[in-house]
Parts: sequence; structure tokens; C-alpha cells
Amino acid sequence: MKVTVEEMLRRTVRYGELVPCRTAFIDAHTPGSNQKENFTIIGRGVSESPDQHVHLAETPGFNIGAAGQPPRCRNSLHAHRTAEVFFVLKGRWRFFWGRWGDAGEVVLEEGDVFDIPTGIFRGFENVGTDYGMIMSMLGGDDAGGGVVWAPQVIEEAAHHGLVLGADGRLYDTKKGESLPEGIGPMPLLTDEELTDFPEPPTSYVVRDYVARYRDLIALARRAPAQVIGEHGLLRDRPGFEVELLGRDSLAGSPQRTGRHSVLMTMRGHWRLVWADGSIVLAPGDTCAVPPGLEYTLAPSMSGEASLYRITNTGDAAGPTWRS
Repeated sequence: MKVTVEEMLRRTVRYGELVPCRTAFIDAHTPGSNQKENFTIIGRGVSESPDQHVHLAETPGFNIGAAGQPPRCRNSLHAHRTAEVFFVLKGRWRFFWGRWGDAGEVVLEEGDVFDIPTGIFRGFENVGTDYGMIMSMLGGDDAGGGVVWAPQVIEEAAHHGLVLGADGRLYDTKKGESLPEGIGPMPLLTDEELTDFPEPPTSYVVRDYVARYRDLIALARRAPAQVIGEHGLLRDRPGFEVELLGRDSLAGSPQRTGRHSVLMTMRGHWRLVWADGSIVLAPGDTCAVPPGLEYTLAPSMSGEASLYRITNTGDAAGPTWRS
């Protein structure tokens, strides 16, 4: 198949060109959460704001996004109906979960992966000393239809002027906005409904859902490290597979698959070469490789190099899977 350099560049989102949205979610005015930035890289994600910029609207069976936050800024407790997987691109992050956020927690360093169990309330905060960035993968073309917020998040947001409509859109009363006729507020989860949200202990979550970068890069010395998949270090089938590539993982061998693949650079610079051209991917860049394209991929200079490759599968984008 023929793919021009211009077409591949159109399918590439550069880290330095990411467009943030600071009003993406209901906690955008809540103190402690009001400095966070949301990015939708591939797909429309789960943003509740019409201000959200979408870089690449076409989805490959999953969505790619990112969250950027200064130190001590947090993302409020919420849940998703499909998979949510993060890897830390920059900084140090604390993830916490449970109805009130006190059921468990884990701290992730750069390169670490967290395949968050579907259906639990989760939140996260930057506990580093500088602006941090985490990259996300959301299962499904529509990312499960949106965010499910813990009731206290919606109640607190109302004190700061933001109302979430039953249509999934945000309305800012401080700007004079009100719910449209026929649209009510998003109903709060009842006590009975809240019993459906599990609160797994830290030991279980860290054992089965967290992969450390130091372990993955060691596994990726001679072949791609299978991070998430039926045979991955994290055994899950959320609708996509995740691999970590190291400097010598591919040894210059041609790559081709009939499935969609997304390349997300972690460390170093990588040269992507195909029959009609080549481009270089820098840390934080995201590239959607067309199905059926044969390519080679290798670091373009010396030093540490790593890259995450996400590939869609035929699995349903539903709850987290375990055998």
C-alpha cells in the first residue's frame, strides 16, 4: 500500500503540538483540580466540554488521550465502563481508588503502566516536583460512553458553578449557562448502585494490574515485551494489546499487521521507515500506523530508547478480563 510522508505526518500528533483543554470535566473549577489539562489525541475520548480539541477523530478500536497536571493537582474520583490504561510519560503520580479514594493507592514512576480495573472509582494526582504527563488508552471507539462520577464530585462541583447535564455536557452557571429545556441534571448514583463498584485492596491491584518500567525494559532487550494481552505481563483483553519496544526489540525486522497499531514514544527518538518515506518520532509523539503497512522501526540515535505499541484486537471493549 502507498502512504505518503504527508499522510503519515497527518496521522502523527507531536507532543509539542498537543492542544490542552482546561474545562474538560466537571471538577474543572473545584479547588485542587482546577489546573489540570486534558488532551484527546486519537478519538473523542470522554471529555464533557465542547471546548475539547480532538487531534485525530478516527478511532482504531480504542481512544488515546493524556492528562497534564502541575504538582499536587488531582483528578477526581470517577469510573469507566471500559478499560482505562495509563503509562507515565513525565513525573511521579499517585493513583488511588474506592468510593472515597481510600481503598488503596499506588505511586507510579516514568514508564510504569497501570491497567486500572474496570468499574472501580479511581483518581490520580501529580506527586512530583514539576508538571507531569500521563498517557491514556481507553477501550472502545466511544470509550464506554463517558465518565461515571462519584456523587461527592458532582455535589462539590455545583458549589463552584458547574453542572453536568443528563446529556453528558457541562454547563457553567458562572457564565450564565443553564440546562436546556428538557435536559435534567445527571442523576447521582444511589446507595444501591454504589454497591456495584468494588474496592480491591492495594496488594491485589499492584500484583495484577501494575507493570514497572524497569521490568518491562529488561524484558524488551531482544523482543517486544508483552505488557497487556492474553499472554502479557498483565493478563487482560480490553480490546487492545500493549507492547514495550526497546532498542534491540525488533533488530530491524520488517513489521506488518492487518490491525491498527499506534506508536507512542517513551524515551529516545525512533525512525519509522516504510516504502514511500520515513519520519522520526520523539518522546511523547503518537503515530497511528495504517493497517497492512510494512515498516521498520529503530532508534535514530544512541542512548536509551523505548516505545509503546498499542494494537487493536477482536475482543469486546468491556470489563477487565481475567482467566
